[in-house]
Amino acid sequence: MYSVIFTAKAKALDPAYTNTAIGLRDLALGEYGCLAFTAYAQDASEIAISYWPSMAHIQAWAQAAEHGQAKVLGKSRWYASYHVTIVETVSQPNPV
Repeated sequence: MYSVIFTAKAKALDPAYTNTAIGLRDLALGEYGCLAFTAYAQDASEIAISYWPSMAHIQAWAQAAEHGQAKVLGKSRWYASYHVTIVETVSQPNPV
């Protein structure tokens, strides 16, 4: 199993951001094999961790059209900076 850790500094979040984030989470969980997803924000800092069964699932998600559109908006509108880290996970997340 793999975890994708997304960290970001927000620039200007708006209602379109919230709708996009919710839609992407639901799409990743429902159609791309994401096993679990958790996100937290404080002030301008955000961290999101998603869990995936394989690198192939992560690569498919990275190439999804909706995800690509969100990346363009993230870079141009919503985030001052962001970073993505992919790690191999040795234990499965406990559902909340």
